[in-house]
Amino acid sequence: MVVTVFLVSLLGAMALGMPIAFALMTCGLALMLHMDMFDAQLIAQNTIDGADNFVLMAVPFFMLAGEFMTAGGLSRRIVNLALALVGHIRGGLGYVAIVAAIIMASLSGSAAADTAAVGALLLPMMREAGYNVPRSAGLIASSGIIAPMIPPSIPFVMFGVVAQLSITKLFMAGIVPGLMMGISIGLAWLWVIRKDKLEPAPRKSAAEVWKAVIDGIWALIMPAIILGGLKTGVFTPTEAGVVAAFYALFVGMFVYKEIKLSQLYQLLLNAGKITAVVMLLVGAAMVSSWLITVADLPGQLAAMLEPFMGNKIMLMVIVMLLVVVVGTAMDLTPTILILTPVLMPVIKQAGIDPIYFGVIFIMNNAIGLITPPVGTTLNVICGVGKVKMDDVIVGVMPFMIAELVVLTLLTLFPSLVLVPMRWLL
Repeated sequence: MVVTVFLVSLLGAMALGMPIAFALMTCGLALMLHMDMFDAQLIAQNTIDGADNFVLMAVPFFMLAGEFMTAGGLSRRIVNLALALVGHIRGGLGYVAIVAAIIMASLSGSAAADTAAVGALLLPMMREAGYNVPRSAGLIASSGIIAPMIPPSIPFVMFGVVAQLSITKLFMAGIVPGLMMGISIGLAWLWVIRKDKLEPAPRKSAAEVWKAVIDGIWALIMPAIILGGLKTGVFTPTEAGVVAAFYALFVGMFVYKEIKLSQLYQLLLNAGKITAVVMLLVGAAMVSSWLITVADLPGQLAAMLEPFMGNKIMLMVIVMLLVVVVGTAMDLTPTILILTPVLMPVIKQAGIDPIYFGVIFIMNNAIGLITPPVGTTLNVICGVGKVKMDDVIVGVMPFMIAELVVLTLLTLFPSLVLVPMRWLL
């Protein structure tokens, strides 16, 4: 009965058009009434306690770093560097999008921000060069979702907080799967353009490549600082966010000199608005999370999955199928906040490595960003590139399938995640 109350109240509130944060609070209220323990003070207390977490301070700083990167010219120089390296290959602008997305993923950790930045810079160039625009838009959108997998990943921060896992371990464990996603869509791009008549751009001279490297070196140093600091324990993920924001601001203001003092207020305001939405979601999720624990919802779910508890791979397949379905209708952040407290006890009871599960879970949710009808990054690329949603949905399909293949392989063969994870850690 508790499962029914949870699902009906949450999905019903969302169906009425209620914002996710308030839908989560409504769900918590319904569970309280069902268990005859209504107390408005508990809702307020859990909301405040949920957002009052030092580790979550990483979120606003990484958001701010993303704003400084875009305004400071770091994003543009990364794209220019990718153009110099692989732009001359047949279909080169597509590979440029993938390379640029991987590099930018190691800087911002936001799929929407990376998709918008790469799309704004490359999609007009691809349209002018005669590329299939919907397919190109689909490629950029599917490249953008690599950001949640490669540190610094904002979704990994939120998952680590809710699941009470090491964020540094999640960061390191996500690197190889993120690169595998990039390789998979590169192979898919190679396949879909095989019959297209695309003229490759002229190869850049060694001097031009060197100039692009020198121009973008300040941007490339940033991920080295973040990953090096996390790996050696010099700073925590939260402190890494501060370092990233300060570094991006310093480079944007004093090296590239593209951020003006007059812009700072608007950049801070933009990051603050996005952070406020995320923090309210986290706080509201803690209300339902606490009540999920009190109502023993994970225990009931474990009982339902009891026939599969002895087979870790089969259990993972079922859970991943559930997440794929949820991802078609819900955005990444609320899915993490809603499903993590429900699924983690089941995963631990089954003896599955929680870090491994976190990587696969976040990858699945990231792919949900390009699955219709919600598809957040699809909406972003449609807005940036002025492309119809119906066309982009068709264009993104080959790349979404490629990333689902990677997800399937990692689910069926956990060693593909566990072995590189142990090596990196």
